[in-house]
Amino acid sequence: QTVLQGIILLPPRAICIASLVLLAWLFASIATFGHPAKGSVPLRGWRRRMIQTTLSCLTRTLFFVMGFQVKVKGKTASLLEAPIIVAAPHSSFFDAIISALIGMPSVVSRAENLSTPVFGTILSSIQPVSVSRQDPDSRKNTAAEITKRALSRGQWPQVI
Repeated sequence: QTVLQGIILLPPRAICIASLVLLAWLFASIATFGHPAKGSVPLRGWRRRMIQTTLSCLTRTLFFVMGFQVKVKGKTASLLEAPIIVAAPHSSFFDAIISALIGMPSVVSRAENLSTPVFGTILSSIQPVSVSRQDPDSRKNTAAEITKRALSRGQWPQVI
């Protein structure tokens, strides 16, 4: 019975997942087109709203298609209340579920992840704080960037 369900459910789920990822890539590409690279300037206006609403909705739908149903209790802190959000253990794809639920905040990510096809474009659209493992000053630079974004009074999205 499990094998039969896998044969029946796997192809439609795989097609839905691929379609949602490509749609997220399209919206991320549109939102970042013509915007300065390297996260030096925060996304504003329609670009920021597009990323927050469409990517959050698409990511929630993606996890629903994969079989995850998350129920949120309580209220998410606003950007001005909590510019930094801490999620632990920060070692799996569950961070993406948290990101989708709180409106696609910036994340701290390896710099190499930005060069990944499709997912790199999606990741760059949420303006991550990049960490380079080859740079000896990377830890200090990352802390300084997180502090700068936290003290920006709402210009940058929350950092998770």
